[in-house]
Amino acid sequence: MRFLSTHRRHPLAGYAVLLFGLLLAGALYYAFAPGKAEADTAGDTAKIDEGRQLFLVGCASCHGMNAEGIMTKRGGNYGPSLIGVGAAAVDFQVGTGRMPLAQTAPQAPDKPPVYDEDETEALAAYVASLAPGPAIPDEEYTDVSEISQEDLTRGGEFFRTNCTACHNSVGAGGALPSGRYAPPLRNVSARHIYEAMQTGPQQMPVFSDDVVTPEDKRAIIAYIKNVQAQPQGGFGGGGLGPVVDGMFAWIIGIGGLVAVSVWLAAHGARVKKKRS
Repeated sequence: MRFLSTHRRHPLAGYAVLLFGLLLAGALYYAFAPGKAEADTAGDTAKIDEGRQLFLVGCASCHGMNAEGIMTKRGGNYGPSLIGVGAAAVDFQVGTGRMPLAQTAPQAPDKPPVYDEDETEALAAYVASLAPGPAIPDEEYTDVSEISQEDLTRGGEFFRTNCTACHNSVGAGGALPSGRYAPPLRNVSARHIYEAMQTGPQQMPVFSDDVVTPEDKRAIIAYIKNVQAQPQGGFGGGGLGPVVDGMFAWIIGIGGLVAVSVWLAAHGARVKKKRS
C-alpha cells in the first residue's frame, strides 16, 4: 500500500493511467466491434480494381493517373481533382453521359452514357475509395410512388424557393450567363435529381443533406414528377409553365386584336371613300 501511495503522487502517474485507459478501450473495441465478411471485402476490392482500370483508360488523360486533377500552364484545371467527390458525383456525371466530356464547352451536356450500369458502379466505387464523399442515395429516398399531399406541398415550397430561378417553375430549364444553362428536369431519373442536389454539378449550388434533408429531397423530386405530369394552363404549352401561357396570350390574343383593328380601319376607309 505504501508503494502504491508513493507512486500515485508521481508527476507521470496521471499520464500512465490515461495511456492505460486508451489501450484498454482500443483493445475492447477491436475485440467486440463488428467487421465485414471477407467475401464482401473481396467483392469491394475487385469492384474497385475494375473501376481503376476503367479510370486509367477513359478518365486519367483529363483527371490524372490518381484522380488528382491536371493543371494547365495558365493555372486552370484541365480536369479537376476527383478526390472527395464521392460515388454520387460519378454516378451522376457518368450515368447521364456528361462524362467523358466529348469536347470542351462552357457546360457538359447530357447524352447517351458511354459506360453501362456495372461499369459506372465500378468507376464510382474506385473514386469513392480515394476519400470520403457523398454516396449514391438509398432507394427509399428516390422512390416517390407513394407520397402524401403534405410532402408534395412541402416539396413544392422548397422547389419554388431554391430552384425556379434557374430551372423554371415546372423544371423546364432556362438560360444562364456565359453560355451555360439549367437543364430541363423532364425524364431525368429520381436518383440523378437527388445526386445533382447532393453534389452540385457545374454551376449548380450544393444542397447537402445538412442543408436539405434526404426526406425533403424526396419531397422535391415528388413535386417535380407530379407537376410535370399535369398540363399547364388552358393549352398546356408543352408543360412549360405560365410564361408560355403569356406568350400565347400575346401572340394569339393581342395579335388577333391588332389584326382585327387593322382590318376594321382599312374597311372603314374604303367605305368612306366610295360614299364621297
